[in-house]
Amino acid sequence: MSKPLSDHDRKKQISVRGLAGVENVAELKVAFNRHLHFTLVKDRNVATKRDYYFALANTVRDHLVGRWIRTQQHYYEKDPKRVYYISLEFYMGRTLQNTMVNLALENACDEAIYQLGLDMEELEDMEEDAGLGNGGLGRLAACFLDSMASLGLAAYGYGIRYEFGIFNQKIVNGWQVEEADDWLRYGNPWEKSRPEYMRPVKFYGRTEHTPDGVKWVDTQVVLALPYDTPIPGYRNNIVNTMRLWSAKAPCDFNLKDFNVGGYIQAVLDRNLCENISRVLYPNDNFFEGKELRLKQEYFVVAATLQDIVRRFKASKFGSREIVRTDFAQLPNKVAIQLNDTHPAMAIPELMRVLVDEEKLDWDKAWDVCVRTCAYTNHTVLPEALERWPLDLFHHLLPRHLEIIFEINRRFLQYVASKFPGDNDRLRRMSLIEEGGCKKVNMAHLCIVGSHAVNGVARIHSEILIATLFKDFYELDPHKFQNKTNGITPRRWLVMCNPGLAEVIADKIGEDFVRDLDQLKKLLKFIDDDAFIRDIAKVKQENKLKFAVHLEEHYKVKINPQSMFDFQVKRIHEYKRQLLNCLHMITYYNRIKKEPNKHWTPRTIMVGGKAAPGYHTAKMIIRLITAIGEVVNHDPVIGDRLKVIFLENYRVTLAEKAIPSADLSEQISTAGTEASGTGNMKFMLNGALTIGTMDGANVEMAEEAGEKNLFIFGMRVEDVDAMDAGKGYHASEYYNRIPELKQAMDQIAGGFFSPKQPDLFKELVDLLMHHDRFKVFADYEAYIKCQDKVNELYKKPKEWTKMVIHNIAGCGKFSSDRTIAQYAREIWGMEPSLEKIPAPDEQLK
Repeated sequence: MSKPLSDHDRKKQISVRGLAGVENVAELKVAFNRHLHFTLVKDRNVATKRDYYFALANTVRDHLVGRWIRTQQHYYEKDPKRVYYISLEFYMGRTLQNTMVNLALENACDEAIYQLGLDMEELEDMEEDAGLGNGGLGRLAACFLDSMASLGLAAYGYGIRYEFGIFNQKIVNGWQVEEADDWLRYGNPWEKSRPEYMRPVKFYGRTEHTPDGVKWVDTQVVLALPYDTPIPGYRNNIVNTMRLWSAKAPCDFNLKDFNVGGYIQAVLDRNLCENISRVLYPNDNFFEGKELRLKQEYFVVAATLQDIVRRFKASKFGSREIVRTDFAQLPNKVAIQLNDTHPAMAIPELMRVLVDEEKLDWDKAWDVCVRTCAYTNHTVLPEALERWPLDLFHHLLPRHLEIIFEINRRFLQYVASKFPGDNDRLRRMSLIEEGGCKKVNMAHLCIVGSHAVNGVARIHSEILIATLFKDFYELDPHKFQNKTNGITPRRWLVMCNPGLAEVIADKIGEDFVRDLDQLKKLLKFIDDDAFIRDIAKVKQENKLKFAVHLEEHYKVKINPQSMFDFQVKRIHEYKRQLLNCLHMITYYNRIKKEPNKHWTPRTIMVGGKAAPGYHTAKMIIRLITAIGEVVNHDPVIGDRLKVIFLENYRVTLAEKAIPSADLSEQISTAGTEASGTGNMKFMLNGALTIGTMDGANVEMAEEAGEKNLFIFGMRVEDVDAMDAGKGYHASEYYNRIPELKQAMDQIAGGFFSPKQPDLFKELVDLLMHHDRFKVFADYEAYIKCQDKVNELYKKPKEWTKMVIHNIAGCGKFSSDRTIAQYAREIWGMEPSLEKIPAPDEQLK
């Protein structure tokens, strides 16, 4: 086999990466040296790799600044409607390479760095991931920012600048151990603090009802300090802003009370209120009702709404004069999108601002609020739904609780007028849940306070209106929509898989990067032997490269000819990593039983973090590592089966792993995964999917043709029928299916944990007696489906043709399509592919 091209050589021949003009390269080298000298205060004798990374990052950032200023100026002059995407998570990953791609600087920077005698990949590896998210929801927000900028929308991402992002995961003796992610330790070259836009945020206190309206008094003030990060569109000279708030104590914090602790203690106590932006809560699809979390949710919303109102009122660029005071116009100039219920406090806070501060009457304010806000739901799992105890709410945000009571009173009045005498319906739809401890149901607040509510895949949106939000749908069917998730093809194809991007561009040109539907054109080449060979060759090169990465970083050797089978996502019972484990064990047992048979070699890789407090998820990781310890050291197996747990799965590891994948495992119980987006990344990068009819898998099968995915298992209807009928009884499957019984007995009997035979007894008990996600019910169909996968993998040409069908069917899953639908159908905005002039061009 020919030696794969070095990355440097490959990038030089890739057109989608921009031209390396001589002047451009010379200019970049000068800027690089200038930053090394003046910004980092180093010379080449003492500079470290990290210094070189910072010099390069600052050089690339220089190319953003003019466009960034010009874009904001352009928005002030045109005064378009603006969209505010509020999210407690933005899982951005690294910024350097993505910025080079979007600015068409990649080849020029490569050449400049090469001429300076440095290694681009080594420098890129110095950058810390911005890990300000847990998984799908946070990464979706990041893809959306890229698409909003690329579609020319006047968009702002608003969130929290966590000092510590998602923890770093270490595997020690097979167990997950968490380490703090001190991502800002060396500074962040991409952010710019904006102390001049600092905003006060109030907590606690009490309300006074006066003739002049309601006053919220005796509050504690925390300052919100904004940090802005540029978000470049794809080669359209637009640079939008992500603004993240950091908590800062006011100068007089605790001093005005001159408490007994005195001056020193008062200064030390500043930490307490600055803790608001200290750390990201590491839970995915799980609600933890802690006061600090509610503080974070209100903090981001209160600071952001002050910004929104200030920008709405202001006139032209750089001016703070108040010109717009008619708040009836707010919905024509502002759209607020709530990413799940985490920013739900935007609804009562907007009402507080309009009623208490701007003195609108309630009905006008409410109309403005509803027409401005929209809500995206991300899950149907009951344990993930936010329900805040009333007493906590009253303590922290007394005025907002009053406003929520009033919203609820008027809403229930309206429901009663539509459904007279239906008291049970009133109880179900109330924003306040009665019971032992009264709670505010944040999803109900979001639905009532928004003009649009959407799920994130067709099947998810259908489940919402049929179950969780059925009553609300019956009241207001026009509110409910679907917006199937998408991924940005810039990061998830051009950037992470340049080889594949180039093979595609050779056949259909480069426009697919902006218009992913063009991938359909690849179907013309489905029987083109050279094209099939090229696709297979790129995959093999990516597998070789990932194998090298694993050997360098994890000291594991894998067989690059084996099928690379990935399940990478947060560890959760509903995602059914345990079903994958049962397949690993079953395949192992089959090879042991007939070692001389010709088995399809597999490397099964599982990656993902478990929430630190989620005991079952941590046990699932321990089981995977235990299976690996047995399988990987069994001489009978050799390199026909390897089981590897990928430590510290994160955006940057995904960018390396996904291009190398042959098989993508998307095996949640039907009706539990709202959409999934990893599924789309694998599909776009030439992996085949084994999956259930859940989330976006349903639409992927529709786009690529169901025969081009390995679909198995119960559908939502089957799950519902089982629940409605005789129920799920694990023991029936255990007793009926010998291979399942053998695998479970091995786990239970200590085959995978000989030193602690009962190590996995809780997992066994879970699977046998209280498995909400019906792992055994899909076991047989899953194993049969995996057999089909093995058979096809032995026919490389047929396999690759199926891959091409999948890549060609990916158009729908661009976040550009998703965002264009949000813009037109929810925000009342029109996306545009036109370029604005670059900073060195004259403005028209």
